[in-house]
Parts: sequence; C-alpha cells; structure tokens
Amino acid sequence: METTLIILKPDAVQRGLMGRIITRFEDKGLQVVGCKMMRISPDLAARHYEAHKEKGFYAGLVRFMTSSPVLVLALRGAGAITIARNMMGATFGSKANPGTIRGDFGVSNSFNLIHGSDSAEAAERELGLFFAKGEVLEWPRAVESWVYDTSGGKIE
Repeated sequence: METTLIILKPDAVQRGLMGRIITRFEDKGLQVVGCKMMRISPDLAARHYEAHKEKGFYAGLVRFMTSSPVLVLALRGAGAITIARNMMGATFGSKANPGTIRGDFGVSNSFNLIHGSDSAEAAERELGLFFAKGEVLEWPRAVESWVYDTSGGKIE
C-alpha cells in the first residue's frame, strides 16, 4: 500500500470542487487517511516547491498557492501514486484528457486545480511537510475486501 499527498489548490477550493474531486478518488477505491484545510504559508510553499526555485514560474506559483485556502489529503491504496496522477491528467487543463480531473474541470495552463506526489520519495517528503506525526491515520475499511481481490493471499 502506498500513501500519496494530494493538494486541492486554491482554484479547486474557490470553485467548490473539493467534494467532487474527493468523490472521484473514493469511487476509485483510494482511502482518505488524512485531510485538512489550511492556508499554505510562504515558507511552506517555498519548501514544497524548492526544486522549482530557479524557474521563471516559481514566484507566481508561490503567490498562487498562498492566495487562498487549500485542501490537503493523504490518500492510500495499492499503486495510489500512479492511480492518483493518472486521474489528475496532464498538467495543463487545456491539454488534459476528458475523464481526468484537469480534463473535466480545467482549461487554464496556470490554474491546474490539483497537486499529487510524483514518486514514493516525493510522497514521503511532501506528507512530512503537510502532516504532523499522527495526522495520517491507519484504519481498516470494511469495504477493503471489495476494493482489492485478496483471494490469492495478496492484493491484486
């Protein structure tokens, strides 16, 4: 099982898309194991996006991410990182396929609704930035055996 960080960015929050986006992840079978609404501080945004510090879009990205509340999620499931990224769609809404979050809800190349960790290493780092110890929970779901086939002794 993997846990990934998802951020519903200021445009998703302002447009009232939080519930619709969370529903997509839950409908897919991913488990919400952490969730909080927050304002990202400039310092936290700088730490989160430090890899982009020298890029031309960095200042605007930090300004955007600190402009309004976001919803931060920890999602867990088998292959959660890849599944979530596929569900998000291409980075730019204008290029994202219909059926993806960005393809269905976005047209902007600047406001792209959602962030998701791109690797297990990034997920671990990012979850540590946004969630304190004990805020990402382990809890059994009654539906787990209907989400994953474990009849062969492992998750399929």
